[in-house]
Amino acid sequence: MLRRFQVYSGGVKLFFGVNALDDARDFFRGRGVDKFLIVTGRKSARISGALDDIVSVLKEIGVDHSVFNGINPNPTIDDVKRIVEAYKESESSGFIAIGGGSVIDATKIARSLMVCGGDPRKYLYGEEKCIVDKPLLYVVNLTHGTGTEIDRWAVATIPETNEKLGMEAGYPNISIDDPRYTTTLPLNQTIYVTLDAFAHAVESATSYRSSPYTILLDSEAIKYIVAYLGKALDKPSDVEARYWLLYASMLAGISIDHSGTHLGHALEHILSGLEPKLPHGAGLGILYRELMEYFYKVNPETMSRILKPLDPSLRPIVEDAAKAREAYNKFLEEIGFKERLSDYGFSRDDIRDIVKMATENKVFKNWIASSPVKVSREDIASIIENIL
Repeated sequence: MLRRFQVYSGGVKLFFGVNALDDARDFFRGRGVDKFLIVTGRKSARISGALDDIVSVLKEIGVDHSVFNGINPNPTIDDVKRIVEAYKESESSGFIAIGGGSVIDATKIARSLMVCGGDPRKYLYGEEKCIVDKPLLYVVNLTHGTGTEIDRWAVATIPETNEKLGMEAGYPNISIDDPRYTTTLPLNQTIYVTLDAFAHAVESATSYRSSPYTILLDSEAIKYIVAYLGKALDKPSDVEARYWLLYASMLAGISIDHSGTHLGHALEHILSGLEPKLPHGAGLGILYRELMEYFYKVNPETMSRILKPLDPSLRPIVEDAAKAREAYNKFLEEIGFKERLSDYGFSRDDIRDIVKMATENKVFKNWIASSPVKVSREDIASIIENIL
């Protein structure tokens, strides 16, 4: 049974399930918002049907709206500033973000800037903080990957330095996870976003801040990803498969909200900061061809537990690290993921710059240093070379 239910985590109230908007519609009225700015990507909000559903609800309850579209994948602070300008010009008093991680994250940061002002670079560098819960931000999530609909984090790129950085921006007030809206994801995006959720589960389970609670969430997330990703690829309209992939993504999102990410996401942010055409989930999938063995060696007990769906024979011993990497790469083959960094224009000539950013940039250096997986400059160079 595909039940509708609600989840409370951090500062967000999330409505989950088919037609979840029906349960959330009362929250669009009587909240002091006369006009919402609806922020979307290029076309996914319309294709999925989510935009029409939201507009219908707003018209029904008599709340005005304006639409700002065109947020790019891997958004920059320029995209964030455009949202702020649109919000002011439209005289809106609340946000609705309809999209995946790029749209939701950019809107989270825009909301922070509306309250605190200033230079977004300072928030991304961690020099200042602006964690807010107003103006109201409602989210309609269109992917089963980022988990940003239920966590407090947001990511944007500083274009002049190619630094893709995260900040603590605050939770959405209301989020909607309806698997129907994910059935129109292209097949490649279906793979990318799910590999992102997979990476969230692995890194939050193996971080220094992990706990029995997060490991439980991560084990469940990987179980459903392995069981249902192939089904969604075989039949994109399979709502049941999308339901459980969305559920897995949500669990992994809660988990990174508690435990965070580490080496894999740090390296991927460097890569997609340098080449914005590289989808975040694709970058993680490529990196994990090598990183899976590193993670397993550091924490074989946890890794053997959460990776049982990939290979039930995995044992909680360091000697099974190579076997875990083989199981992951076999999974990639089964879902048809064959991409490598060279497909996005990376070459050996880029290794030096990647290693330099990983070891000398203040933010990435500290992020990688806080990882339980310790890597040298030579390790990073080897990882990148092996996935070109």
